[in-house]
Amino acid sequence: MLKPLATGLALTALSASIHAQTINLSYNGAPDADKNAVHLFASNLQQLVAKKTDGELELKLYPNSMLGEEEERMEQVLNTPSLNIASFGGVSPLFPEIFVSSIPFLFSDFDHARQFFDEGQYWQEAKEAFYERTGGHLLAVVEEGGFLAFTNNERPIKSPKDFDGLRFRAMDKSQVALYEAFGASGTPIPWTEVYLSLKTGVADGQMNPPMYIILGSLFEVQKYATLANVQYSDQFLVANDELLKSLSDSEREALEEAVKEANDINRKAVQSQVEERIAFLEEKGMDVYRPTASELQQFQEIGQPSYLKWLQEEGIDQKWIDLAFKDAGVQK
Repeated sequence: MLKPLATGLALTALSASIHAQTINLSYNGAPDADKNAVHLFASNLQQLVAKKTDGELELKLYPNSMLGEEEERMEQVLNTPSLNIASFGGVSPLFPEIFVSSIPFLFSDFDHARQFFDEGQYWQEAKEAFYERTGGHLLAVVEEGGFLAFTNNERPIKSPKDFDGLRFRAMDKSQVALYEAFGASGTPIPWTEVYLSLKTGVADGQMNPPMYIILGSLFEVQKYATLANVQYSDQFLVANDELLKSLSDSEREALEEAVKEANDINRKAVQSQVEERIAFLEEKGMDVYRPTASELQQFQEIGQPSYLKWLQEEGIDQKWIDLAFKDAGVQK
């Protein structure tokens, strides 16, 4: 009697395997949930999707940019039924208006930034415009590590004048513009090459949240960190249109619920670990500086207007900037 039962279970498992739809999910950073919040999101999403669809949908994870760097992965997700977690470096070549959400010092804290994306008109219109332009869907804003800090290996940065003459790694051209406003130079360098660039002196410094400084072991090649809380650190879950249209109503609903739940988990984890990660960097020998309110104001007074000028030079319609400031409750 046991043999037919075992055979039946095997056939059931085989049938489920045959009918399951596998969806590739690509992103950058190591597959380490403790160090990489993007992987934490991806792995939780994988489990939640499987649970909510009874295994009918199965995510296959590709961390560490295994499927290519940012622009290559974006091309893949727009042309094949898949998912991709993209940084500004992946989204901005197709939708430069995304840079508006990264205006320096736009957000005062986590809750402020989350409300902006969860409830704001800018983000709703951005999702619609992205779809009209690319055919892809911006499904979520994935919190990846808190707010960005400056690091470098030359001297403490306590005011904009301390940037003078330094060379910084930039994630994209918006960061180049910000560094130049402070008197430094910026060079776009892929994340996978940042450690070596800092070690060999190709760049003196970079800008990332504490999580990424730890993830990339940048504390080994950077002495000074300044917690200027310049920008909210996020990436974007992008979905292929053909993929979403291929799902049943219940499968799409399950996917969207899983995305929200995985993001909620990320938000709690990221915020709860910020101070712990800063302490870790100090234990590793980094000189961590927390600017005073007046020093932060100096950064804002130079960085924000210069960034807005750069957005205009890039041809970004003023309506996007107006929407962002309105949603953030900031007076220009």
